[in-house]
Parts: sequence; structure tokens; C-alpha cells
Amino acid sequence: MTRDEIIKKMSEKLRLIRLEAGYTQDRMAEIIGVSKKTLVQIEKGRVLAGWSTVVSACALFRESDTVQFLFGNEPIEVLETVAREGIDVKKQKTMGGRVWWKEVTRENGYVLQQNILSKHFRILDEGHYRIFSSFDEEYSKVRLQELAGKNNML
Repeated sequence: MTRDEIIKKMSEKLRLIRLEAGYTQDRMAEIIGVSKKTLVQIEKGRVLAGWSTVVSACALFRESDTVQFLFGNEPIEVLETVAREGIDVKKQKTMGGRVWWKEVTRENGYVLQQNILSKHFRILDEGHYRIFSSFDEEYSKVRLQELAGKNNML
């Protein structure tokens, strides 16, 4: 998934997200930091939302069924991975990938998973903490090998 794909998907669904939350256009525009005129243009499909608008909407409405359907249960992780083009992160607790994730491989206490919606990859440790994310499968596998190797040395 690319930044442009995320912008397009979120622009197409912004009205639905707003309606799901029960907000007027005035209130939604205020919440995500755009003018009502801009929000109307996005909702009518005349313009695409900007990246910062998409990030705001995803962050503020991450629990929305629509956002969850687009990106899985961790939309911020998807945005962060795209924005940073793959990341090693400070350990972040996850639910282990029971929903929205398929296991690619497992090695020495680490698991490489792929999100079934966004198609990005992440590596979790034994405690289900996310320690890496990327859209690059090969690099993710290399990173898994590096992490599993470090674990062997401990």
C-alpha cells in the first residue's frame, strides 16, 4: 500500500466515517482540521484529502468500523509504516494478530506476519510486541533473521 492509495481510500470513505461517528460536516471539518468547504469537496469526490488530513482522520477515528475495514485493527501502524518506509520501533504491545493478520514464518521466538488488508509486514516477539514494520517482504525476512540470530546469542 502506498501513500497515494491510502489518500484515495480515505478520501472515498471520509463521508462514511463522518456519518458513522454521527458528526455534521461542520463538526467533522473542525475535528480533522480542514474547512467545511474542503470537506464537502472531498466528500463529493472533487478533490482528494491531503496526507495530514488522512493521518488526522485515521488517528482520531481509528476505532471506526470503516477505518478498521480499510486498514485492520491498527491503522496508525499502517500510516507509520508508509510514512517512514519501514520502521524498527520501540516495542509496542499488539493483540498478537488473531484478526487481520496471517503468519508468514516463525523463528526463534519471533513471528513475521502480513496484514490481510494493507499487505504490510510486521515482526512480533514472544510477548506479542511489535518491533518492526515494513511493506518490503524481503527486507522483513532479513530483519527477522537478524533478530532471531541476536536472540540465539543471548
